[in-house]
Amino acid sequence: MRYKIPLTVVTFGVITFASPAYSFTAGGEDIRYEVDGEAYEGYFISAGDNTKGSVLIIHDWDGIDDYERQRADMLAAEGYDAFAIDLFGAGNRPQATEDKQAATRALYEDREQMRHLTLAGLEQARKEGAAQQTVIMGYCFGGAVALEIARSGDADDIAAYTSFHGGLDTPEGQSYDSDTPPIYIAHGGADTSVSLDDVTTLATALEQAGITYEVGIYSGAPHAFSVFGSDRYHERADERSWETFKQWLNEML
Repeated sequence: MRYKIPLTVVTFGVITFASPAYSFTAGGEDIRYEVDGEAYEGYFISAGDNTKGSVLIIHDWDGIDDYERQRADMLAAEGYDAFAIDLFGAGNRPQATEDKQAATRALYEDREQMRHLTLAGLEQARKEGAAQQTVIMGYCFGGAVALEIARSGDADDIAAYTSFHGGLDTPEGQSYDSDTPPIYIAHGGADTSVSLDDVTTLATALEQAGITYEVGIYSGAPHAFSVFGSDRYHERADERSWETFKQWLNEML
């Protein structure tokens, strides 16, 4: 079951680009859907009849907000259907740090539920009309979730995975199979939450598994470097990683 929720004009606030500040107007729709009888609320935008494929977006630790909506709209402008899934539940958009930690911890400690909700979001995206061939990507917490799905091999018709400044650890007992689709990692060189040693460990595992991967390390960029308007936003790293991601999508879809 799903419900379309019409969007009014949403003011995104001051964006720290070199260009003048502007407001973000959402071009898609908030979508209410159910998983195991519980309500969730994602966001969908279609690229139209000539779509190149679809991108499933997994949010960071504060849930879906205008950041994920704007990224989805940017992807639609490039010719991709985009669906931002909800892993926290409708109305659960934590603001306090302790609430964000609690929401993510619950899923880190229940990986089966993490995978279940992600796959339900992927199913909903396709019900909305998103193209079958999909790239799964995520930001911060969402990047860790994308890699969780990559290791599981449970998702069908996945062309590639992408993590932007996400967690890179591989839980004990998990590994990457040789048939895992390609993976792109965008990482800030100044990230103090996920270290360069973590990047090396992941790259070594992917290399040993024979998986196609690329790692972009952006000097001076902190954790969450791509989040518009935040004090961590790093324009050069964001723009370069986004251009690389667009090239990646063009090759994979």
